[in-house]
Amino acid sequence: MNRALFRLSLACLAMFLLLLLNVNYVQAFDANSLAGRPGNVRIFDQQFQYQRGSIIAAGDTGRGGQSVKIADSQLVKGTNIYQRSYPFGPTYAPVTGYDSIFGKTGIEQAEEKYLAGTASNLTVHNLIGLLTGKPKQGATVYLTISPKAQQAAYQAMLQLEPGHEAGVVAINPSTGAILALASNPTFDPNRYTTLDGTKLDKIDLQYRKDPTQPLLNRATNMALPPGSSFKVITSAAAFSAGNVANTSTAVNAPQPLNLPNGHQLNNDGGETCGDGHPPIIQAFWLSCNTAFGQIGMNVGARKLQQTATAFGWNQALSIPFPVAQSVTPLPQGLDRSLTAYMAIGQLSDVATPLQEAMDAAAIANGGQLLKPYLVQSVQAPDLSTIYNANRSPMSQPVTSQVAGEITQMMIDVTQQPTGTAFATANSSIAGVEIAGKTGTAENGVNNVGLNDAVFTCFAPATHPQIAVGVIVKGGGFGADAAAPIAVKVIQAYLGVH
Repeated sequence: MNRALFRLSLACLAMFLLLLLNVNYVQAFDANSLAGRPGNVRIFDQQFQYQRGSIIAAGDTGRGGQSVKIADSQLVKGTNIYQRSYPFGPTYAPVTGYDSIFGKTGIEQAEEKYLAGTASNLTVHNLIGLLTGKPKQGATVYLTISPKAQQAAYQAMLQLEPGHEAGVVAINPSTGAILALASNPTFDPNRYTTLDGTKLDKIDLQYRKDPTQPLLNRATNMALPPGSSFKVITSAAAFSAGNVANTSTAVNAPQPLNLPNGHQLNNDGGETCGDGHPPIIQAFWLSCNTAFGQIGMNVGARKLQQTATAFGWNQALSIPFPVAQSVTPLPQGLDRSLTAYMAIGQLSDVATPLQEAMDAAAIANGGQLLKPYLVQSVQAPDLSTIYNANRSPMSQPVTSQVAGEITQMMIDVTQQPTGTAFATANSSIAGVEIAGKTGTAENGVNNVGLNDAVFTCFAPATHPQIAVGVIVKGGGFGADAAAPIAVKVIQAYLGVH
C-alpha cells in the first residue's frame, strides 16, 4: 500500500513539474506568439488601447528629401482608444493596406508583429516600459518608398481615361529597394479604420462589389501579357545561348514569318523590319515580331523559360507581403510555332508591373537581380534599431557583357528616331537617357477594347538609379500610355524635368 502511494506521489510530482515548466515556457517564450493570434479576445480588446507603430516612407532621405509618415495611430478625443489614420489615403494604400477591427492587409498585415509590439525582440522594450509606467507602443516601420516617386506615379495614373486599370513599380537596381508601388483605381484606407462593425461591413461590401475592384493591388497582383517588353528576356536568352553574338549580329526578319504550323506571324501593321535581315539592335528598337519570333524558335521554349525564371518569373515572392507570380508556361509539346508567340510576350506569358521593373533592374545592375523589398528598417519605441534590411542577391540571369548589349538596345528604343518610345521618352528629361522597351500586348476583349500598354525601363542609362515597370490595361500602345507614366516617376525621383 505504501509502495502504491509512493508511486502515485511520484506521478503527481512529475505532472506538477511538467505543468510548472510549461507555464514558465509559455510566459517566457510563447507569450508574444499567443498574443499575436487573431482569436485572442483579450488582445483584440487591448489592441486599440495602445499606440500602434507608425509606417514611414523614407526612400528620399539621403537624397536631400524628407521622410513622410503614411500611417499613424491617434488617440480618439475623450477616450483611451487609439484609431489608425492614413494622412495620404489612396496614394499609399497599395503599400500600407489597412488595419481594421476585422483584419489587415499590406504592410499592416506583413509587419503586424512589429507594429503591434508583439515581436520577440521587442519583449525587453515592453518589460522596461511596464516597469517605468510607460504605455505600450508598437515599433516604427521605415519603408524604402520614395514619397516623390510614389506621388508622381499616383498622380500620373489619375490622368488616365476612366476605365483604365494600371500598376506602377519602381526599384533601385543596385539595392532592390522598392521606390514606388502604385495602383489605379485604388481605395481610401481611412474608411477601414472605423470602430463601428456594422459601418465597416457596409464599407467593405461596397468596395468588394465595386466593378472596378479598387482593393486589387495592380502593382503586384495584376498579371497581364507583357507583349514586346518580353523581348528583353528573349534577347537575354539569345545572347546567353550564343545564338546572337552582339548587337550587330544580323537576324532573319521576314514579313510575314511563316510558322511550321502553316500560320503566319506579322509585324505590327504588316511593316517590314529593315531589309529583312537587320542587326538585332535595329529589330529591337523597331520591335519586330518576326525577328524575335524566329529567335525564339531558334533558342527554344525551355531556354526562354529558364531565362525568364532567372529574372524572377515563375517564382513565389514576397516583399514582404506575397505577390502574384509572373509566368511563362511552356507551349504544349514544345511546339515551335507557339514558341514564336511565347518569345514576343504573347501566348500564355503574363507579368506584373513588379516583374517588369525587376526585368529592367537586372539589366541595369549589370546582369544581377537583387531581391526587391519594401521594409528598410524597424525602430523600437526607445529609438533603437531592431531590424535593418540587407542587400540580397536573388540571381544572375545574364553576364555583365550581355547586360551591356541589352542596355544599348534599350537605349536605342528611346534614342533612335524610329525607336518605338522615341516620341515619348527621348527628350522628356533633359540630359538623362532612358533605356527602355515598350510592349503592346494583345489581350483579346477587355473592358475598353484596346491592347494592354507595357513599358519597362531604367535611368540614367549609363549610371542607373531607378528601374520602372508600368502596365496599363487597355491602354493601347505601350509608348503612348505606359511610357509617359514611367517618365514622370523618373523625373520626380531624379529631380529633373
